Amino acid sequence: MANKLWDKGYDEDARIDAFTVGHDRELDLELAPYDILGTMAHITMLETVGLLSKEDLEALLPELKGLYSLAEEGKFTIEDDVEDVHSQVELMLTRKLGDIGKKVHTGRSRNDQVLVDLKLYARARIEKTVRKVESLFRTLQDASEKYKDVLIPGYTHLQVAMPSSFGLWFGAYAESLTGDMTMLKAAWDVVNRNPLGSAAGYGSSAPLDRTLTTKLLGFDDLDYNSVYAQMTRGKMERAVAFAYSSVAETVGRLAYDGCLYSSQNFGFLKLPDALTTGSSIMPHKKNPDVFELVRARCNKIQGVQNTVRLITGNLPSGYFRDMQVLKEVFFPLFDEMDSCLDIVEYAVKGMEVRTDAMDDPKYKLAFSVEKVNDLVSEGVPFRDAYRQVAASISGGTFDYQGTLNHTHEGSIGNLCNDRIAARMDILVDSFDFGKVAAAISELLA
Repeated sequence: MANKLWDKGYDEDARIDAFTVGHDRELDLELAPYDILGTMAHITMLETVGLLSKEDLEALLPELKGLYSLAEEGKFTIEDDVEDVHSQVELMLTRKLGDIGKKVHTGRSRNDQVLVDLKLYARARIEKTVRKVESLFRTLQDASEKYKDVLIPGYTHLQVAMPSSFGLWFGAYAESLTGDMTMLKAAWDVVNRNPLGSAAGYGSSAPLDRTLTTKLLGFDDLDYNSVYAQMTRGKMERAVAFAYSSVAETVGRLAYDGCLYSSQNFGFLKLPDALTTGSSIMPHKKNPDVFELVRARCNKIQGVQNTVRLITGNLPSGYFRDMQVLKEVFFPLFDEMDSCLDIVEYAVKGMEVRTDAMDDPKYKLAFSVEKVNDLVSEGVPFRDAYRQVAASISGGTFDYQGTLNHTHEGSIGNLCNDRIAARMDILVDSFDFGKVAAAISELLA
């Protein structure tokens, strides 16, 4: 194999090459635009420190911008005899510009090159997911407000417990997403630090300006210690996977409730027909297959962090080829999560809510606490009121004709959706996507 950055002039066993390269050629296509951006920032810095001439930089940047456009259009390819995206970019530059193309790797290792690629890739994917989480949040809040006066039974131990409402139910999942957004912001903070310049994990004798590449790529800060920068491989993926597992838990749980509440035994809501499938033998069936698949996929997503930990959790400092396998686990995470967010939002928008569910006599006992509290408000000690109501239930005489009066923050009558929305706004704004977009636009200008 001649097209390798580490080529030393001897042929490698084809079987070994196939095994060690693995799926990198296919997976690295995802990294192509980010590898090119990293290269543009790196050579811009090399020119400022005197390791690349102005003429060379002016020759390289237009070619890299052209390659970036190819990658963005999905037309960038990695040739069969080329090991990875880094080799392909350098090869294409060398074919076009000759020896000038061989200068782009100065002061770099594939180790810090793939690190910066992965961080730029993860940063872009997190932004996309944040937008989808925010959109689902707004949809859930809209449903919460629309159905805030529609009562449904609340459950503990899957037994009828107390009155709840669709306002509470939709709103609960909306607020859960604010917690997930906090996790995504933590992952963003881990991702949005620049490893470029750490080389193979021990820095470089070249007078690199790492602060400049940090600015050029829109990172918030550096991973300063070069050994630590290499140690973030695996740690970064695990932080992102943990955040995504939090989102997946919320979305998967919502899907589970959707399956439950749309079944005949509950009948609180009806899923859009488009989201159900029939049976090959039972003409009446409308199965919630989409929500079942969301539930399964979200469970799968929650396992990614453990897989990442098992691949890298017991490695010492320094680089090891084990880390290559992370891509196979890490890359599918984003599309899988985003597709679940999209389909669940579509389902929520199309749900039909039953407005008279609590009229069913089997939910009468859900109002027992209301009766207890009514007695307490009349001066009966709580424990005595509890016993009175329990006795009426045992004797079959319990009845409740009152009206609900829940006023505290976060209750049926006081959802506080505006405060929850304000929290989400603050979280979304904290990502400062505009700074990143401005930096990349300037780099490509």
